[in-house]
Amino acid sequence: MAGRGDDGAAGAGTPSDALADATEAIGTTLDETTTCEELADFACRHFCEGAAVDLLPPDESAGRRSPDPSFARLATAGRTALLIPPDGPRPLSARAIGEGRAIAVPIGLSARTPRQVMAVPLLARDIRYGVLLAVRQGAPFTGTDQWVAQHAARLAAVHLGHARRHASLRGTVLDLQRALLAAPGRPHPNLDLATRYLPAGGGALVGGDWFETVRLHFGRTLLVVGDVMGHGLDAAVDMTAYRSMLRYVASTDLPPHRVLRRLDTAVAEDGTRRPATCLLVRVDPARGTAVIAGAGHLPPMVFAGDGSGELLPLPVGPPLGTGVGGYQQVVRRLSCDDTLVMFTDGLVERRGEDIDTSLARLAALRLPPGAAVDELLDEVLAALDARHAEDDVAVLAARIRPREHPA
Repeated sequence: MAGRGDDGAAGAGTPSDALADATEAIGTTLDETTTCEELADFACRHFCEGAAVDLLPPDESAGRRSPDPSFARLATAGRTALLIPPDGPRPLSARAIGEGRAIAVPIGLSARTPRQVMAVPLLARDIRYGVLLAVRQGAPFTGTDQWVAQHAARLAAVHLGHARRHASLRGTVLDLQRALLAAPGRPHPNLDLATRYLPAGGGALVGGDWFETVRLHFGRTLLVVGDVMGHGLDAAVDMTAYRSMLRYVASTDLPPHRVLRRLDTAVAEDGTRRPATCLLVRVDPARGTAVIAGAGHLPPMVFAGDGSGELLPLPVGPPLGTGVGGYQQVVRRLSCDDTLVMFTDGLVERRGEDIDTSLARLAALRLPPGAAVDELLDEVLAALDARHAEDDVAVLAARIRPREHPA
């Protein structure tokens, strides 16, 4: 439940002023709670002293009808103490929902301060989203008050419908991405691996962040992290295309920089895919080496056995899909105590902050010595508060598994 202060001001402006205010102030985001807060604030500015918005669950909105609706209060505004009449507002809310119109009645009458309450259904396209409750002391609500309230409630209901459809689409994209990322290709047995995918919170649509592992000849494994530019279902679809092309090209066992060159050429010639950044690391457990190449992507980290971290220097190549090419690779030694961490920019980037500052924060981490790969990855995510990141986060951590020697 969200509150908006204790002072409500009613009766501001003319009906035309109120309609203009409603159009500008209600539905500024695709977030249900924000829309409800905006409606409650609007009500207190124009025709009441205290307001609340109660929503129905989706099954009661579009389908099942109940004589005792299950309202959930999402927002209040103004003098909230007026919202608790002696007989409770729920029967009036159920009646307004059932009749599909605003209902205004006096309640809790006293000689000095008669209290007026109005219940207005949030109704749009035959879908009942909930009720706006408006309360004030003194004069009854007028016909104009009810007309303005119904207009604002209907406007809010339209935006609530948009918000729920947005949430449904985002859920579909998330399900698709989780299914695709749930089981990356099988790495070599001599490599311990951990992965995490965290969708961004709030109203932002899911993006095209992904990771992959490709098992190669001679006990080697190609580790991949990529990020398709943009958000939404299109980005997720392009992500699957990049992932499929990567598997095909990597199966030819080319070095990482040539894999990127092939991918860049293929995507540029296709012309229908969004550009993407990508980081490839080919790990050879037998030799204790990692061959690294990047296409516009942030460099990987290596955490030593003592928990200290190092950001690996890496030549910056252009994103995939530009057709420019020019990728280079570097070789890094890896011991069985080193943990390689690859990630998308959502892990480190913060709004208004230079990326070098963000990367320095990651490099400055000191993790528990000797932590397992899964534990180390969770420590990194917690230290950077990745679950509240503004963008999606895809992270992959790998460590060479020590060889077992016969007794």
